[in-house]
Amino acid sequence: MMLKPFLAALMIASPALADALRGTGDLGLVVEREAGSLLVVDRSERAALGRIEGLGDLSHASLVYSPDERFAYVFGRDGGLTKVDILTRQVVRRVVQAGNSIGGAISDDGRLVAVANYEPGGVKVFDAETLELVADVPMGSKTVGIADAPGSRFVVATWDTGEVWILDHSADPAQPAVTTLEGIGANPYDALLTGDGRHYIVGLFGEKGLTQVDLWQDPPKVTRFLPDYGKDQPDLPVYKMPHLQGWTLADGLFALPAVGLHQLLWVDADGLAEIGRTELAGQPVFALARPDQREVWVNFAPPDNDKLQVVDVLTHEVLDTLTPGKGVLHMEFAPRGREVWLSVRDENRVEIRDTRTREVLGEIEARAPSGIFFTDRAHRTGL
Repeated sequence: MMLKPFLAALMIASPALADALRGTGDLGLVVEREAGSLLVVDRSERAALGRIEGLGDLSHASLVYSPDERFAYVFGRDGGLTKVDILTRQVVRRVVQAGNSIGGAISDDGRLVAVANYEPGGVKVFDAETLELVADVPMGSKTVGIADAPGSRFVVATWDTGEVWILDHSADPAQPAVTTLEGIGANPYDALLTGDGRHYIVGLFGEKGLTQVDLWQDPPKVTRFLPDYGKDQPDLPVYKMPHLQGWTLADGLFALPAVGLHQLLWVDADGLAEIGRTELAGQPVFALARPDQREVWVNFAPPDNDKLQVVDVLTHEVLDTLTPGKGVLHMEFAPRGREVWLSVRDENRVEIRDTRTREVLGEIEARAPSGIFFTDRAHRTGL
């Protein structure tokens, strides 16, 4: 009977072997969309460690991390919610919770995972440990742009009804307090939450302009802005909608990819007035600031998705045009900005570049890679 306590005490007292341990801070996941798999990568080694299979349809997949960076929650287009362990490289649990989902978020305490659904619409909220359903919130609409806000809250926009819903799970996770904001605009298609958790900005597909919700105000304040951008220019065919979580706030300015235009819009974050535009090589999809916010890196929709452009935040001028290869779908900066990792889907590889010299530092083979997600995202609001 004394053997178990003795062994447990021995294990606690004995240091673990160093080569049996590994941190998660320099790890990441690359979505292999067509294969339904994730590639686990090591930033320090610029190498792949292994693959996690069996995640279903990842054609528009995104993911979030647990606070300890060990687990990722993957949101698939087929309605699948999958919890994976990036250290053991295994699926922990998978549930198909809807017919068609479009992203998710994890609460600031790491206890709840929320999924925005196209079909049947609304938001479902799950226990992060078990993936058991905690709350089902119908909204009578497809939902988009879900983000976590401080205080166990989730914010989401509704495509069909032009609303923003705020779900507050702090008092009772199973019965969230709901705030509904109307008059957001026609057909919100995506949204972002600024890193301080204050401003939720909604992009509109059904009309010109954008909408900001100030979550610090009580009640939250809705402000429409840029109602006339592109008004005097003919709309180009939209080959791929910009991703709003790829928008940038740098030096007090929003850098916004213009829908249907070959432009980057610069908007004063305080007054929400447009102050300038940068002409680009194509229709922008992501506009991401380097972590020091000195530059904005932009990728493009077809037929210009073999290119990247680097834009100076102070002058708003294009500094460089790079051509990494066919199908540059996503960019992810190392947490301190020294490197940028690029998914080059049509060439089945991830390319790694020095952000200052633009030199190629390495490549990793991947099967039709799309999203790249480093574990530092676990500690950033709105991602």
